[in-house]
Amino acid sequence: MMRTFKYKLTRSLAIAGLSSILLGSCTKDFERINTNPYGMTRDELKADFRLVGEPFRQIQFNIFAVQPGWVMQVQQNLQGDIFSGYMGVPGPFGNFGNNNSTYNLIDGWNQVMWGCAYGSYIDAPNIAVMPIASRIMKVAGNEFADFKAWLLILKVATMHRISDVYGPIIYTKFGVINPDKSIDYDSQKDAYYAFFADLNSAITTLTPLANDPLKPFSKFDLMYDGSYKPWIKFANSLRLRLAIRIAKVDPAKAKLEGEAALSNPVGLMTVPADDARINIAPVEHPYNAFSDSWNDIRMGAPMESILTGYNDPRIKLYFKTAVAKPDGYKGVRTGIALPSKMYEDYSRLATFPSKMQLMTAAEVWFLKAEAALNGWAGAGSAATNYENGVKTSFDQYAIGGQAAAYLLDNTSKAAPYTDLKNAANNVPAGDPYLSTVTIRWEEGDAPARKLERIITQKWIAMFPEGQEAWTEFRRTGYPKLFPVVVNNSGGKIPTATFVRRINFVIPEYATNAKGVERAITLLGGPDNGGTRLWWDKP
Repeated sequence: MMRTFKYKLTRSLAIAGLSSILLGSCTKDFERINTNPYGMTRDELKADFRLVGEPFRQIQFNIFAVQPGWVMQVQQNLQGDIFSGYMGVPGPFGNFGNNNSTYNLIDGWNQVMWGCAYGSYIDAPNIAVMPIASRIMKVAGNEFADFKAWLLILKVATMHRISDVYGPIIYTKFGVINPDKSIDYDSQKDAYYAFFADLNSAITTLTPLANDPLKPFSKFDLMYDGSYKPWIKFANSLRLRLAIRIAKVDPAKAKLEGEAALSNPVGLMTVPADDARINIAPVEHPYNAFSDSWNDIRMGAPMESILTGYNDPRIKLYFKTAVAKPDGYKGVRTGIALPSKMYEDYSRLATFPSKMQLMTAAEVWFLKAEAALNGWAGAGSAATNYENGVKTSFDQYAIGGQAAAYLLDNTSKAAPYTDLKNAANNVPAGDPYLSTVTIRWEEGDAPARKLERIITQKWIAMFPEGQEAWTEFRRTGYPKLFPVVVNNSGGKIPTATFVRRINFVIPEYATNAKGVERAITLLGGPDNGGTRLWWDKP
């Protein structure tokens, strides 16, 4: 049904709200997406939704802060990408390897992700997700229900990532300043419940509009060109992701939310065309610089072990052959002695197009497979969903014809890992950290074995989105990864249990100390990388 939008925003509110959004910057360079609205008449601004729509570009562009590239390098690449086993650092970063890779968590690196979510949220909000979201809600008033729904989806897509790194976050209490000038955090459980409420609100608003031809988002939508239906599918899929995440710690709530996602009439993401990818063109994908220009990242050792062991054809689409092993692939183990940049001749990453992967249909099939293992209504068959996940991942890379033979393989396993430069880093056959799970679905396997198979294939399919892969590893213990050889955490992070989170950031201790103090009680353990998050139940 076509709808008419009314605009009653005052000039002062519109200019105050939009200018406060556009003038600041987390990543300092948004020239491409900051189309200046002030050269237009007010009627023109009304006609193309720019008053309320322009900030949405900033939110999408800031989920992965891609410009300048070093921001995303410390926001994601030197956190989730290496902790997940996807990638490894080839050199010491001028600190003899005494950094995140060896569990000496660097505050200057790890506060960037928090900053791009919040900015200076007490004094002068800048280009950061929560300040932008707050201002959109104020500027939009009550007249842009679909824009508000879109905002809620984007906010959850961004902020669950923040919570999955730090734990308790400022979400429902954002902007609520206590008399002592502190701001309270939500526990991770409360944050997740708020995520579900926001997704439910967005889905309820947008579902009746699924087939509406109106595209008010189109000028500002960097993922789906403004169409409602793919946003509903993404929201349902995100709801299922978060439901699966809490299934061990809160099974009743997980089932309720998961079955709601599975039963929505618009459905979930099912084919690569549904994938959530943020178009950052003409900005180049930052991984291309990390790998080829800066020589700061290489293939991870677990990726080499699993992909070569499985003879997985996706390897050549993820990585380049290694100078150190012509016509072959070599990965760097995370957490090793690095006296120099000695692993530059290991496998670089493949060249990526200018799109940032947020979620794929392949991941959603694996979520459905796990939901089926849990017995949730509407999940279907775990075996069928698993096989569809693999097929959809292959289709994503236009190699769908190779999926059938791959899925029949019941002998290939992860390969032992050999470091060509230091035998102390080897992982031989029989090592407890080397997976023995095979590819073919085996209905007679124990539930834990089935889960390992699902998560291992999901881990392969989600590449290069390392934060989500790290989160799923923490939640399930799969796929099996190699522990660090050098642990510089001072005992805070046990080697055998891997890094579980990132500590609260130094600026928060400086400006919101009482809020952080209360947040630590919500965390349920010391503020360090060894403390498990709420959903990270052993």
